[in-house]
Amino acid sequence: MVPLKRRKVANSGTLNAGTHNSAATQPNKFPQVILFLLERKMGASRRAFLSQLGRRKGFQVEELFSKNVTHVICESNTAQEARMWLEAQGAGQAGRHLLDVSWYTESMRDGHPVEILDRHKLQQTPGGTVHLLMNDSEVTPFSVPGYACQRRCTLENHNAVLTDALSLLAENAELSDEDGRGVAFRRAAAVLKALPSAVTNMSQLTGLPCLGGHSLRVIKVSGWVSFAVLQVLTGIFGVGSKTADRWIREGIHNLQQLRDSGQTLNRAQQAGLEHYDDIKQPVSLAEAEAIRGIVGRAVASVSPEAQIVLTGGFRRGKLTGHDVDFLITHPEEGSEVGLMPKLVSWLESRVSCHLQNVLLICDVIFLLMFALFCRFSLCCFIDKQTRRWRAVRVDLVVSPISQFAFALLGWTGSKLFERELRRWAGHEKGMSLSSHALYDNKQGRYIRASSEEEIFAHLGLEFIPPNERNA
Repeated sequence: MVPLKRRKVANSGTLNAGTHNSAATQPNKFPQVILFLLERKMGASRRAFLSQLGRRKGFQVEELFSKNVTHVICESNTAQEARMWLEAQGAGQAGRHLLDVSWYTESMRDGHPVEILDRHKLQQTPGGTVHLLMNDSEVTPFSVPGYACQRRCTLENHNAVLTDALSLLAENAELSDEDGRGVAFRRAAAVLKALPSAVTNMSQLTGLPCLGGHSLRVIKVSGWVSFAVLQVLTGIFGVGSKTADRWIREGIHNLQQLRDSGQTLNRAQQAGLEHYDDIKQPVSLAEAEAIRGIVGRAVASVSPEAQIVLTGGFRRGKLTGHDVDFLITHPEEGSEVGLMPKLVSWLESRVSCHLQNVLLICDVIFLLMFALFCRFSLCCFIDKQTRRWRAVRVDLVVSPISQFAFALLGWTGSKLFERELRRWAGHEKGMSLSSHALYDNKQGRYIRASSEEEIFAHLGLEFIPPNERNA
């Protein structure tokens, strides 16, 4: 593989030859405000665009950092990181505001510097720092297999602070469409989750797979920016990271601002916003079983011989989850065709009548995958003792019996375990694995399997039960 060339990034404090100072281009309407945009994590092109936008609005946006700067604008940086950068420039924070880019975009929108609120100020590094010893005497290094699908990983995580930091960094990378970096951080987190005890010394990590230089620095520092706003917005049912990022750039940072913004929401997003607190509340195993009873009766009504399995985190042994996933099939190949529309129709027309306090509020997300693989996402309400109902997200998946083992493996998760299983299949076995089939690229044929155990055997791996796939 040919390595990618690293793009040269100009230092934020370096003045390009063809760049003019803001004062030389537009009249300064606000002489008491002198802005500087920190390029780190913002990127050179975005920084240049925002700088030009500010100057057109009459703001003084400096290309070079100087002691005259009153407002330092950052994107995805913590207050600690910004202060460290200032110290490296031989300056301090005294007399300067360290602000998130949201303050800048809101000021551009209103045409004047807006009031600095708490949400505009850079966040501190999250607490929970782990102090790792640097003395490597009498320390035994850890050892784990290179692929997550070779490791047994239960729900017990001895390094939660470290894995949380890496997961946050992965979220930031994925939001920025840097999927490669996101996967790298998630693989590093999966390695730490699989360790039999807490990391107390950096030398214990020597030789472990998937721990690159950046991940090791994160582990050593153990604390990164918390993407609270992003997590709130993407927590709305039907809202992805790209939509949330667009809203953030438009100055929307909480649910009330979204309600007041006049944004056009589809039906799923409207339901997600209305019932946000319910859907964000963890679903218990008992609640999942109650929903299985409801969906099971619906399945039996439209196709008595059809089978239904609870998948996802609950099948891996979790006691709570953020949603409830069901896999549905029929023992006779082809009889599952048309099952999903009948099931959805039955639920929509009869559940509220036959089962008290149960309603459906969302429509089909996507109905057809590879012609015979169907999925339906909905929000249903289940009875609670303290109130009449609450909203819960449910995913329904219909698979032909010939694909059932692959669908069961794929929908059980975890996400990273499945990704690593597919990476192993491609890199080590020359095969392509999906939630539908296993294809031998060398022989040019599909490989049949009627159970998860058979799939592991085809891949030359020891079978790992669902409760040990929590990578």
